[in-house]
Amino acid sequence: MPIENDFTPDLQLIVPNLHRRYSGVTATNRMVAPKLAEMYRAAWLGPHAPEGIARMGFGDLLKLWRRRTPLVWHARRNDEMIAGLLLRALGWPLRLVFTSAAQRHHKRLTRWLIRQMDAVIATSELSASYLKRKATVVMHGVDTGLYAPPVDRAAAFTEAKLPGRYAIGCFGRVRAQKGTDVFVEAMCRLLPRYPDFTAVIVGAVVPEQSGFADGLKRQIEAAGLQARIVITGELVNEEVQRWYQRLTIYAFTSRNEGFGLTLIEAMASGAALVAARAGAAEFVVKDGVTGVLTPPDDVDALVAALEPLMRDPASATAMGERARARVLEKFSLDAEANAIAAVYRTLI
Repeated sequence: MPIENDFTPDLQLIVPNLHRRYSGVTATNRMVAPKLAEMYRAAWLGPHAPEGIARMGFGDLLKLWRRRTPLVWHARRNDEMIAGLLLRALGWPLRLVFTSAAQRHHKRLTRWLIRQMDAVIATSELSASYLKRKATVVMHGVDTGLYAPPVDRAAAFTEAKLPGRYAIGCFGRVRAQKGTDVFVEAMCRLLPRYPDFTAVIVGAVVPEQSGFADGLKRQIEAAGLQARIVITGELVNEEVQRWYQRLTIYAFTSRNEGFGLTLIEAMASGAALVAARAGAAEFVVKDGVTGVLTPPDDVDALVAALEPLMRDPASATAMGERARARVLEKFSLDAEANAIAAVYRTLI
């Protein structure tokens, strides 16, 4: 619902989300924003607003023109940085914060925009290394209440009516960047040897990737594994959380990532993790303890890392328990929100 009129003078934080397409950036933003709203008078501007934070429209934004007290505008994309700069130039009292997850050298425009920010947050030390200015590293967190192990994983698996006894998953949009093809190739090799396992790919097939997805389906059919490699398509968050609870093993196969939130979602849900060294994997995973790290885009390495866990599901369960403990210690949503709030306190 829109913010109330008497709320506007007390507003401290605007969380802009100016993209209509739901993305990983949106997902991380939606998760932490309600926590920040517990600490600051905050409002969400744009689509995909989560529960737990007030919503504001552009009419509400107009009421803040020429306000005396400053408020934080926390951007996560270039267009949100541009909008914040324009609003400030026109008289809105904004303190501009930008979160960068990119692990690459930024283009000239992005570098210029970042220099105009009052504070910059990076989601890992590697992301920070590509910035040409001081940044505070704040790793993403996950809601460990929503992403949690089931009371009975076997019963959760049975509920899905899949063949076998165990599930191995790979979540995210079906596309090359996510390494979905690497996962499918590994499953085509491993599933015939481990009949108790079914593979699950949870994620949308976007129109521009339909050819890629069709190629994967043909590969699965040629291997005779249509019943044991399941592509769910896009699901609501509650269903995604339930699918995590059905997994014994999670494969993170991205070729490149900004952070890779599914890493900590799977770990929080108690799944054993095999992760390509992309995104924040090297900072999140204790190799050999809470997961196994592999080179990206390497099917042979993925097969070699997955096979011992598939051969011994009890060891996968034990790894999943250690992974959950690691998230509780280092990657909770409260820890992320508190670290972001500390940056805000330097500005308002």
